[in-house]
Amino acid sequence: MKNYFAINQYGAAAACLLAAFAAPARTFAHGFEGDRFFPPTIQTDDPFATDELSLPTVSVFNNPAGDGSPKTREMDIGGELDKEIFPKFALGIAGAYTLLTPKGGAGVNGFQDLTLSAKYQLLEVPAREFIFSIGTLWEAGDTGSQSIGADTFSTFTPTLYFGKGLGDLPDNLPFLKPFAITGTLGVDLPVKTDPNALEWGVAVEYSLLYLEQHVKDTGLPRPFRDTIPLVEFAVTEPLDRGGGGATGTVNPGVLWESKDFQVGLEAVIPINRETGPNVGVVFNVQIFIDDLFPKLFGHPLFGGGENNTPAPEPSK
Repeated sequence: MKNYFAINQYGAAAACLLAAFAAPARTFAHGFEGDRFFPPTIQTDDPFATDELSLPTVSVFNNPAGDGSPKTREMDIGGELDKEIFPKFALGIAGAYTLLTPKGGAGVNGFQDLTLSAKYQLLEVPAREFIFSIGTLWEAGDTGSQSIGADTFSTFTPTLYFGKGLGDLPDNLPFLKPFAITGTLGVDLPVKTDPNALEWGVAVEYSLLYLEQHVKDTGLPRPFRDTIPLVEFAVTEPLDRGGGGATGTVNPGVLWESKDFQVGLEAVIPINRETGPNVGVVFNVQIFIDDLFPKLFGHPLFGGGENNTPAPEPSK
């Protein structure tokens, strides 16, 4: 059985994807639809096929005892790089180094399997702050260390992505407009006889950055006005082959935005004993490489010019 947390925190990168049909829409750096900036979230992948660098992502949590093994503390240190190849189509690669410390036993460490991904922005409606994308993940089997339980077989996960901001609500609901939701829905298809599984995630965000810039300048001081409080939900539900019950986490936290990077911190709260016995924590840095290195990033390799849309400016 593959490592649930590693796939959800570090999963994403390049495989084959056939995609066609796209409604004409502008392409933005980072993740903009209309006035809405959708931040790169930590536990659930965002719907944008853009140039992104996530480095590092560091998480610490406890795996439950079971099948004769003791409770084990796990620390993952990972990163991910995504590059737009054609307009609205990006490939990526992600990986993580894992340190396992069993209770009362000797620790082991090693690399998780590499994850490759492809993503295509299929539909965008900037006036409605809406985006819908399709993609696939490929966990490349036998690229990690078996000592930490990395799979020797590959798993493909066709995935749907979406994002919707509430900035188009009526003006008599001004303080609901900063809300936004993003989500993913995918099915794990292992090439071996492991269970197929439904993977879904949702991030509910309240952008104080959006509030100050597009709704009302409340005079909120920094650094609070440049933050996006959020709650993420990430769940895996086995579908067949005796896969057992669902596992997952609820992840409340906050993202802080600057011109060149984003910093995020979330709690990792297990939804049941099968997921884990204790609350963990995850820390992430997203580097806006398209602004730092505009000659290399911020535009597709083929079929498009430079994208000079700036990063979300901190509120004045």
